[in-house]
Amino acid sequence: MIELNKENFDVEVLQAEGPVIVDFWGTKCEPCKTLMPEVDKFAEKYKDKIKFCKLNTSENRRLAISQKVLGLPTFIIYQNGEKLKEISGEENCTPEAIEDLITQHI
Repeated sequence: MIELNKENFDVEVLQAEGPVIVDFWGTKCEPCKTLMPEVDKFAEKYKDKIKFCKLNTSENRRLAISQKVLGLPTFIIYQNGEKLKEISGEENCTPEAIEDLITQHI
């Protein structure tokens, strides 16, 4: 899983070929921390089909705001620099919903 920041976001996400999923999380977001082991499993399971990245919004607040991330956890699928689909909020970001988001775009 690639750790994103303002230096590598454009290259790793917006200029990437193929689908990219970004896990927007925060150090004070308990649901984010709870989901991490599941997201890591998906990253391993689907690593040949989709690029997995994560962005710590606590350290990259302006970048998260520029992507219109207003709540956590948030997962966004990008392809060819375009935002395709997003799920956000504890009630929407279940392991099943995340895997469904991934499988719809690979």
